[in-house]
Amino acid sequence: MAGVTADAVPDPAVDDEHSPGRPAPGPAATRPRVTLVAAGELLRALSAPVRIAIVLQLRDSERCVHELVDALGVTQPLISQHLRVLKSAGVVDGERHGREVVYRLVDEHLSRIVVDAVTHVEEQ
Repeated sequence: MAGVTADAVPDPAVDDEHSPGRPAPGPAATRPRVTLVAAGELLRALSAPVRIAIVLQLRDSERCVHELVDALGVTQPLISQHLRVLKSAGVVDGERHGREVVYRLVDEHLSRIVVDAVTHVEEQ
């Protein structure tokens, strides 16, 4: 991209000078490349249908693996695999309670991303 440094990428939502009512590009129009890469990795972690379903379940309340297995109708190894991906991406956190690990969402922003995506698809 011409005029773009290696560590910043223009924000197309702000950089469209032909859109009425859009602010002129300025310092907020770029994001550090490391931020964009991290955001892409987060979205990739949220991209699998089972992981979306897990996030929706955890939005309601904390759950242990067997509760997610029962709610989603998939095997325990599959739930555990998806929870590992979500945990690595910083989407969920687990806390051991005796023999079980109870999972919860790290913050509400992540559930809003998933809910907004699901709502968008349902409205089309």
